[in-house]
Amino acid sequence: MGFSYVLPILIGKTLRVLARLRGGGSAFPGYAALRLAPRFLHEVASQFEHGVVFVLGSNGKSTTTHMLSEVLRAHGVRVFTNPSGANLPQGIASSLLAEVSLTGRLKADIAVLEVDEAYALEFTKVLRPSTVLMLNTQVDQLYRFYETERVADMMLDTSARATEHIVTNREDPYLSKIARRIVGDQPDVTYFGASAEVIASSPHGLFNATDYRDGESSSEEHVALGELRGLEGASATVAVRDSEIEIVLPAKGLHYAIDAAAALATAAVVLGEGFVDSAAQRAFERMKPAYGRGELLQFGDEQVEFVMFKNAASLQLNLDALPEPPEQVLLAIDEGTPDISWIYDIDFSGLDHVDVITGAKAWQIALRLEHEGIPIGRVEPDLRRAIDIMRSLPKPSRGIKTWVVNYEQMMLARKLIGFGELENQR
Repeated sequence: MGFSYVLPILIGKTLRVLARLRGGGSAFPGYAALRLAPRFLHEVASQFEHGVVFVLGSNGKSTTTHMLSEVLRAHGVRVFTNPSGANLPQGIASSLLAEVSLTGRLKADIAVLEVDEAYALEFTKVLRPSTVLMLNTQVDQLYRFYETERVADMMLDTSARATEHIVTNREDPYLSKIARRIVGDQPDVTYFGASAEVIASSPHGLFNATDYRDGESSSEEHVALGELRGLEGASATVAVRDSEIEIVLPAKGLHYAIDAAAALATAAVVLGEGFVDSAAQRAFERMKPAYGRGELLQFGDEQVEFVMFKNAASLQLNLDALPEPPEQVLLAIDEGTPDISWIYDIDFSGLDHVDVITGAKAWQIALRLEHEGIPIGRVEPDLRRAIDIMRSLPKPSRGIKTWVVNYEQMMLARKLIGFGELENQR
């Protein structure tokens, strides 16, 4: 990149240090660097031998980005990835500032980037992906996107800009039809999915949105390069090409197993003949949960299991994954989820009670659970006080308290029990 980038990078790095000293991460350093050097992302990306992977989807982006990164690392590939939530250009640029030298050199072979669907197509003008992975289209942020088909089109249009590969969900009624949008031979299209038996065993299926616009509401049939064929607890069997790989998931649930199939299929596409089953298996054996997704964090002499949700699909699939009703439950939701009318579509039978409901929308959740007949211990909108209530409860027999939280409450709760934001851990 050369010395012309020294000043923008130096300013960006300085701003990043100042932001961290104030107690949190910030996208502003990346914004400043891009204003001073508009081609910063493009020039850095040209250094990646294996190109740039965009990870898109209504749910599962952070988890799948984490899984794919770890599988690639297990193959000896040096990976740059963006922290959970830093999925806009300025956030990704801020993350890169922590890794590049003053002249812009980066020691990485591939970038695996979680990207916000609304900005993904525009982002391809700045950073052209070699591979686009599309996970799912599920009802999410209707206050922002209005219709699920808008989100699907954002992803489909972005994937068509990939220079080499598209990896997409065979089970998704929208995304399985990507081949209709591809003209010519490039990029190639690869599918991941789950067997009919595995899907049928889930109480509410995959919760993917239905495509109503062309009279073909179901997904198209395709052969999947990565297919989930077995799931029991945190143990999954994923077929990749002609062999089956037994893996241990970092968190329980059909959605996490599908994410694993997506990550394995993408790794196989990126690495080609260099993909090794045993290396992928080792990656999952030592893999920790993604930020806030099934994490177990210390809480005095107990532990907190974070079950993070964003929308109806992620909440339902997480509730479906509970092997039994948790002994002690905190349920938290705030204005980070503006429209929660979808809570009336959720089957809460995975819970037999909730000890504390908290967050700005605690009373709305409490009303919903009252209709369901689920006993509620306390409603305390202030999260700090709610955590104190959970701390005062007797220790559960397994020593684990379960906190079901939306994204913003998850970050705040982690801070309040002594675990800083992800940006502070780098």
